[in-house]
Amino acid sequence: MEKVDTLIIGAGVVGLAIAAKLSHRRSVIVIDKESRVGEHASSRNSEVIHAGVYYPHGSLKHQLCVRGKALLYTHCEQLNIPFQQLGKFIVATNEEEAQNLEQIKTRAHANSVTDIDFASPKTIKQQLSYLKIHSALFSPSTGILDSHQFILSLIAEIERNGGIVATQSEFIRAERLGNDFIVTMRCDNEQFEMGCSQLINCAGLNAPDVLNKIADDSDKTTAYYCRGRYYRYQGKHPFQQLIYPLPNTHGLGVHATLDLAGQLKFGPDTEYIEKIDYQFDDSQKAHFVAAIKRYWPTLDESRLTPDYTGIRPKLSKNQQNDFEIQFETTHGISGFVNLMAIESPGLTASLAIAEYIEQRL
Repeated sequence: MEKVDTLIIGAGVVGLAIAAKLSHRRSVIVIDKESRVGEHASSRNSEVIHAGVYYPHGSLKHQLCVRGKALLYTHCEQLNIPFQQLGKFIVATNEEEAQNLEQIKTRAHANSVTDIDFASPKTIKQQLSYLKIHSALFSPSTGILDSHQFILSLIAEIERNGGIVATQSEFIRAERLGNDFIVTMRCDNEQFEMGCSQLINCAGLNAPDVLNKIADDSDKTTAYYCRGRYYRYQGKHPFQQLIYPLPNTHGLGVHATLDLAGQLKFGPDTEYIEKIDYQFDDSQKAHFVAAIKRYWPTLDESRLTPDYTGIRPKLSKNQQNDFEIQFETTHGISGFVNLMAIESPGLTASLAIAEYIEQRL
């Protein structure tokens, strides 16, 4: 039976970043049941490099987003991965919301994101005259990137170091045998086994299901799927930076982002669903339009066309969770690392998550 030092379940951007980092010192294989890497959250997001503004001070989201942002910009510069540091306005539409902006600024500064500040009335008049807003914070270190090229760079690093990325390889189970795991996988409708000394669950939306197949915990972990739609805006528009409303319980609200070609898109909204399903329901477009018109009242809704949906991996419907990164002490399984609820800012934080895990292993 073949054996590697580390086997990682899940070839999304975080799993690949971990594999790239660990592949410099140990043999690594990444498996994924899909036919292509990054099929879920990694390719169905806003492609934003977040600054680290919103997250509770000291949380993993705070620490790993701020660190990951710096690592990601450097990575993109060194490897010529397309990116733009456009900046982001967080906007308030009335006096009450403006008070929340003050809280966001205070938290951002506590998180060492000290470049964020209120936009001056002159800036709002010159750059945001097309919006109907009371005030705005500007985050200059927010940006966008080509996430596909970023993923390809991670795969190249893994393979350059002798690692393997195996798609169409579904995790079935893992058993502890001495100091090793015996991992059973299914590939081309056949099962085969592989040994490893370290096992990392980074299966994204499927991570709770994978954990339930590995750990003997009496309480099974439940996955909650929060789907969001993205609409693309056809034709010319006045947007030069990213525009975000105030965050809500389930995410960052229906925001306006740009891709590297300058095309405008809006999203995501929030809808909890029972299973992984990327169907685009256009019947609730009116609610989506209303959310945009709160800050851009002159929106021509006829130019909004359905684009795609994404699903955020949640561990609760009622509150914002931190990243769950659990080591062997959590489930009593030596050599096991478990990652769950790696939603936004997971893309931004991916290189820092990899660094965090390597340091603790």
